[in-house]
Amino acid sequence: MYRFFVDPEQLQKEPVHIQGEDYNHIRNVLRMKPGEEVLLCDGGEKEYLCEIEEFREDGQEVLLRITDIFGNARELPAKITLFQGYPKGDKLEMIVQKAVELGASEIVPVSMKRCVVKLDDKKAARKVERLNAISLSAAKQSKRGIIPKVSKVMSLKEACEYAKDMDYILLPYENADGMEASRRLVKEAENKKNIGIFIGPEGGFDPEEVELIQCAGGKMLSLGHRILRTETAGMAVLSLLMFMLDA
Repeated sequence: MYRFFVDPEQLQKEPVHIQGEDYNHIRNVLRMKPGEEVLLCDGGEKEYLCEIEEFREDGQEVLLRITDIFGNARELPAKITLFQGYPKGDKLEMIVQKAVELGASEIVPVSMKRCVVKLDDKKAARKVERLNAISLSAAKQSKRGIIPKVSKVMSLKEACEYAKDMDYILLPYENADGMEASRRLVKEAENKKNIGIFIGPEGGFDPEEVELIQCAGGKMLSLGHRILRTETAGMAVLSLLMFMLDA
């Protein structure tokens, strides 16, 4: 069933009115008809099953009737924030897409010493806008209950300040203790409500950066004997957490 995000205010009275890009998608791309059903999500804890009543060509809008309301069971019980060292090329677009599919609640691009890409403020703002559009698309595709936010690019110091009040912070690093210790760390995340993951860029973490993240509460863990690319490491940790946390 097709699923669309709407503002909560749109669901306060019936019929529900949908305009703009979603109207065009329902009417002209999907070619849906009155009587067909869609799911509407307000970005909170509820989903709304709605039936299409009519299309209004003059106002370029579709009117829908709510037929059922139920809780959203697709979200993980913990909020997971991925702090991603800014990679080169289009890697960050793929990282955002897959992180949303795996249950991340927020993605924070982080500028680190060994990042290849250096963005000015204007380019960074345009990139973040593009990344949030990718997050929206991935949230629709994976039937998320929320639209995960891609924040502005932060320095590592800003990211650590942002993360310091989280319940649990994981830091995949090649010099971490063995796999048994890492398994314990992942297990300890099971009852946490607010988890951060720090991933280095292509060049890895500078030792001073590792120390800074540890001072913010980061716990080093190993992801095995293989060296993972920056676009793979975060997905590996998110997959582990999804497996542990998903009810």
